[in-house]
Amino acid sequence: MGNKLFQLARDAVLKAEDQLRNAQSPTDIDEAINCVEIAKNNLNSAFANSTGAEREQLMEYQNQLIQTLDEKTIE
Repeated sequence: MGNKLFQLARDAVLKAEDQLRNAQSPTDIDEAINCVEIAKNNLNSAFANSTGAEREQLMEYQNQLIQTLDEKTIE
């Protein structure tokens, strides 16, 4: 089945990125920020319970999330 925490982190990052890209109203932005916080928590939990290869992938997910945040901030 794989690492459940890893899967939750991956899914949370994808959802947060989607929310950030599509957020337009203040309510959308609040929801996106909440999704980012959930993704960050899931990444931290997964990192503590992952193999070396999974940790590398989690770091990539974290970098993707940071990049998406930076892109949204620039807009």
